[in-house]
Amino acid sequence: MSRLRSAMQKGKRAGVEVVESALPKRKKSKKQEETTDASSPSPYHTFPDPADVVRFRSQLLNWYNKEKRELPWRTLAITESDINIRTYGVWVSEIMLQQTQVATVKDYYNKWMKRWPTVQDLAAATLEEVNQMWAGLGYYSRGRRLHEGAQKVVSELKGQMPRTVESLLKQLPGVGRYTAAAIGSIAQGLVTGAVDGNVIRVLCRLRAIGADSTSPAVTEALWNLANMLVDPERPGDFNQAMMELGARVCTPKGPLCSQCPVQSHCHSYHKVHVKQEQKSKNLLGKLGTKTSKLPDIEDCTNSVTCPLCPSEPWNDELGVQNFPRKPSKKPPRVERTLTCVVKRPGDDGEEKFLLIQRPSKGLLAGLWEFPSLLLEVENSEKKQKGALCEEISRILGTHLTENLLQYVGEVVHIFSHIHQTYVVYSVCLEDRDTHTQTENTQWLTRSALQGAAVSTGLKKIVKLYDSVDSLTGKNTKDGKRQKDSGIMDNKKPQSSKKNKLSAANSSGRQLSLSSFFKTVKEECC
Repeated sequence: MSRLRSAMQKGKRAGVEVVESALPKRKKSKKQEETTDASSPSPYHTFPDPADVVRFRSQLLNWYNKEKRELPWRTLAITESDINIRTYGVWVSEIMLQQTQVATVKDYYNKWMKRWPTVQDLAAATLEEVNQMWAGLGYYSRGRRLHEGAQKVVSELKGQMPRTVESLLKQLPGVGRYTAAAIGSIAQGLVTGAVDGNVIRVLCRLRAIGADSTSPAVTEALWNLANMLVDPERPGDFNQAMMELGARVCTPKGPLCSQCPVQSHCHSYHKVHVKQEQKSKNLLGKLGTKTSKLPDIEDCTNSVTCPLCPSEPWNDELGVQNFPRKPSKKPPRVERTLTCVVKRPGDDGEEKFLLIQRPSKGLLAGLWEFPSLLLEVENSEKKQKGALCEEISRILGTHLTENLLQYVGEVVHIFSHIHQTYVVYSVCLEDRDTHTQTENTQWLTRSALQGAAVSTGLKKIVKLYDSVDSLTGKNTKDGKRQKDSGIMDNKKPQSSKKNKLSAANSSGRQLSLSSFFKTVKEECC
């Protein structure tokens, strides 16, 4: 116990958070005492026996030594002797891994570190270069914050990365409590726990914590647990082992409990096992066989008032997946956006596309897109064309007519909080139509477009445009859609269109090629 306490004291000196039991007692106000009493977890939800903590660390780290994945940022953290480069490299990996799978991040990370191996290299880059490197990885504000952070480190911190969890948290934009703890423990050996989504799941199942995992009481309990369990000799490896366990064994669905190295410590697994025994013994009892006394299922003695216990009853079908319980997600808001693929012949004969830069703040900040307008209310194709013509004319300082625009189709793209549908049109201009352009516009060739700082949504629009352009292109001269052109708007607000489609089906008439065009739901951008 003294070893654990000294490690916690050491962690506190390093600027990390430690469990409350290791902190000096202070006199609390009556309000603070009431809050603490109401939210203090029972021993059932913690590790009251120090010997269990020691065993847990040993079992987990032995498993990690044998089963860990070889990842480039882990290799850097082990092999790089320069703490500044080590901290920078782990920082980059942690930002990239936010909301993004490891398999996707690896290639981006390797390219990034090859181009900008130090924080000074990144600080010297332009935001445009950063956006180009980040294109396709999603959540684009992360790349911008990395760039801002690098410039701050160089200009304000003399090129030295922060050396404590507290300073990492305060001085680097986009770094929260988990990210600061992960960087500090992995790159600098600071003794602190780190609680991400995987660790939340592991700890909730280990200690049967079933309350809303986003509530303040559960959040603090999980951080206290993580700080209690972290190995003082190998804090970085321990935190990565916890994440690895959650990512590969204690998964959200279909957890591999038989392969879990810390199964003996898991209250959720024990509860499932005992309930299975109860069922089998009850069945045998019904068949006339004498049964011994059923084993008790240890539960929290304060479950009625405990802020960590689930409010919903145990579900046998879920098993260990009863923990953690998450609140229902707010559905993403639905948006429809008009967008137009504008192209013209290039000087060398290669066609060029018009791109507009988005504002420096907000969704997809600083990225390039086709001319677009948010569709406030559903309206006719004629009005949609009129609105796009007006917008493109404003951008280029010219006048376009609606009959130049061709309808292409729709693309669905799912952001974390927005269900976006792009209603896509296209127009091919002549040089005389494009003599004026604004500061935030550029004309890119097809090859340049592939490497530009554009979103995944734009790439999906280009894919749709290419497929329709190569397969059909049978629009009339006035830009209206032909019935059998193979291009159809997926959303049909007018009832007359539905009636026509119904009549066509009932008469046995062959469906057009448009019936086979489907919008595809893919990963978040």
